[in-house]
Amino acid sequence: MSGGHAHVENSVWMRSLLMAGLFLTIGVVAYGVLAVGIAGTSEDAGLNGEYHDAKDAYYAAKADYESIKADGGDTTDAKALKESLHDEYVSTHLNYLTFAVAGNTVLVMMIVYSAFIGFGGFVNSLKPDADHGDHDDHGHHGSSSPIVLAFGVMLFMIGFPRFANGAEGMLYGLEFELMDMAMSTTGLVFVVLGIANWWQEDLPFDGHGEQIATATDDMVPFRGQHIRKVGIWIFLMSEVMVFASFFSSYLRMRTGWCTDWAIKSGVEACAGVEEGSVVTASDLIRGDLATLAPGAINTFALIISSYTIVLALKAAKNTNWEVSSNPLMAKLMPTRKAAVRNYLIATLALGSLFIVLKLIEWSHLIAEGFTLATQQGSIFYIATGAHGLHVFVGLLVMLYLIFKADTVGFDEENGQGIEYFGLYWHFVDLAWVVIFPAFYLY
Repeated sequence: MSGGHAHVENSVWMRSLLMAGLFLTIGVVAYGVLAVGIAGTSEDAGLNGEYHDAKDAYYAAKADYESIKADGGDTTDAKALKESLHDEYVSTHLNYLTFAVAGNTVLVMMIVYSAFIGFGGFVNSLKPDADHGDHDDHGHHGSSSPIVLAFGVMLFMIGFPRFANGAEGMLYGLEFELMDMAMSTTGLVFVVLGIANWWQEDLPFDGHGEQIATATDDMVPFRGQHIRKVGIWIFLMSEVMVFASFFSSYLRMRTGWCTDWAIKSGVEACAGVEEGSVVTASDLIRGDLATLAPGAINTFALIISSYTIVLALKAAKNTNWEVSSNPLMAKLMPTRKAAVRNYLIATLALGSLFIVLKLIEWSHLIAEGFTLATQQGSIFYIATGAHGLHVFVGLLVMLYLIFKADTVGFDEENGQGIEYFGLYWHFVDLAWVVIFPAFYLY
């Protein structure tokens, strides 16, 4: 879909490189503070040092306990010491994981953000100004971007098994063929080119010529509606089916599982079943406030992010927008354009917080032995992982919205771009509102 009347200079596209540099700086600083400074990268530094000290003390006490037990001596004191040191070992390990994973996650996310927004803007800045020229008055036209994007995704998925083997080899220093990654890498190039072309088509759009369903038959669905909005709703219907499959599989298995909760509650059908034989994520999470906190914070983060995206749309559509009488808000939102941009940035920050806390939570669960190896683990990680992927994809789209809000700007004429994305973001929010009680509290 190409744009309306506006003209975009190449210098505007180059501003994406400034955004890329800002994101990269944030990632490096966060990594330095969290992963290097607090967690520590060597055994004698930060929380990493405390973790290794606690680990050594635990294994020493464990060896003493085994030795006393083998000699037939009194193991009461040795056992108590071993158990207390084990608790300290687990606690320091989880504390270390919290900051190490947070630092690494923020760094990787900011690198992806930087590459995504920077490369897309750079590609468009290389085009002659004539290619960004004025469009005619017929509004949106047919676009090659979806075809290029779909072709790239197809190539990536076809080559993904070999790509995964190559990535594993690079990560762990194993032998691998560089050509294993060629097809998927080529697919990613097409994906990025498709996205960059869509940006070039959409950025100049000033709201004129939005396509509307104009069927003459009154019985035709969506008659008079914006075609792009209809497309979003149809897409969300397919997404409902995807998440419905996750919920149905989970609930089907939960009705047949004798989980720790059911066993400890004395459910008659679970009589005689060994405790610990079926451990779900909720068994490990819901019993303690510290383990429940990431999921609970994420719930509020997504709910608030849905509110901030609405505020961004409201500011864009409000022709009578005025600076707030609150001094702080007046500094944060001095103009309508700045208000739209800053509300979108707040949404991006809240969504990014969700991803960071999610990976911290996963690292704790894996450290406690809850992995994909079990049926209950695979359902949990696939369902919550698919949701996390939807959040992350939404964050990448939001980067472009922030870029457009900061450059061309949104107003009452073209603010529907925020509205259409907001529908997707609200769906992601509502999906989590259902996932949280089902997978974390039930």
